[in-house]
Amino acid sequence: MRKERLIVPVLAVIAVLWVASQLLSSVLFERGLRQALDDLAARGEWRVTRTESDQGWLSSQGRLILSPLLGRPWQLELSYNARHGILSTDVEGTLLPRLDTALQQALGEVSAPSVPRWKGRYHTLSGHSELRLALAPFVIQQNGRELEVRGGRLRLEGVYGDWRLRAMMDQLTLTDGPAELNMGASWLKSRYTYTEDAYHFTQRDHLHFDNLALSYPSFDISVSPLDVHSRMVLDEQELRIKGELTVGEVMVPSENPETPLLQNGRMVMELSRINADAVRDTIRQLRQEAASGDARLPMSEGTLTRLTPDFRQLLSDSPRLDVSTVSVESPLLGIRLDADGALFFDNRQLDELDVTRLGEPKEQARWRERIDGDFTWHDAPTVAALWLGLPLGTRELAFDVVRGQWRVNGRPMPDLLP
Repeated sequence: MRKERLIVPVLAVIAVLWVASQLLSSVLFERGLRQALDDLAARGEWRVTRTESDQGWLSSQGRLILSPLLGRPWQLELSYNARHGILSTDVEGTLLPRLDTALQQALGEVSAPSVPRWKGRYHTLSGHSELRLALAPFVIQQNGRELEVRGGRLRLEGVYGDWRLRAMMDQLTLTDGPAELNMGASWLKSRYTYTEDAYHFTQRDHLHFDNLALSYPSFDISVSPLDVHSRMVLDEQELRIKGELTVGEVMVPSENPETPLLQNGRMVMELSRINADAVRDTIRQLRQEAASGDARLPMSEGTLTRLTPDFRQLLSDSPRLDVSTVSVESPLLGIRLDADGALFFDNRQLDELDVTRLGEPKEQARWRERIDGDFTWHDAPTVAALWLGLPLGTRELAFDVVRGQWRVNGRPMPDLLP
């Protein structure tokens, strides 16, 4: 009899615990989603708008709009439907790209076969999230152009402060009249780590193409493989961006189907000394401009003028571009390039520069005059000295940039183009 009396209280406690767990799962999912959107917006590259939100203790629904912060030629409409569980929340939804009205008018009607769907899971206790998207083969046609995609997969996972992305794309073919660009299998690996509000962050990316082929009626060119590595770091003092490009072979079958035009290409460079506080101020100003504008329109008029002081401050530490490695061979031409160097930007009297007038030749000349640096081509071939009008025995070419003007081995750079 005593055991029977305990059944009702035990069931009641279990029911209360279950309801509380469901409610906690819903609250934590909502908090995690809001935090992820805030972190995405803090980067200063995206405008994030939440157009619909219906939070429940068993399920939640919503709709998000992602678009580039600087102008909005396109938008990504993302819907989600979350089913909350005690230990995890299962999420699924659709992903629909939309073009801006002006861009739509310029390109014409774009048709796609279906709306891509995605699935994900949020783990309540650890805060770990994962999202998966699979693209079936499809073809998009507009104004005589055709884009054919054989399929693709995307996986995004991580926790607050540490996200990883892996995207894989099968063969992609873009046809525009007689021209055709064919991209073989490719993938992107990315990792993004950051502190609150992206005050400090590090992003590492690796983009790989098995092969690229561009075909015209008169010539063909192919590249295989192609890799791009990048690392972006924002710390207390500066923003640094380091990149590395490697190329296996570049062939021109229409000219010489057996001998590579280029091979074993590698370039490593780093841009540094971009003032960190100015980067954060610029991002903050951009977010304010986006918040005060119309979501359907590009940035309001005068934005560039209002951002000019921040742009100048970005250059206040005299940015530097280091090119530590340029290495490539040309079996077809019988030339090898092995070079390195650096460029510097003069940060004096920055108020003389006007970024709003960069389209004018005089303003462009003012910016070029602030560039200084030097590059060295080691063990240069004889033909290079001949091209540059130097003695045929010259084995090292020293290129100097003084106030935007190039010199080679102390002489003015000759005009190489007719």
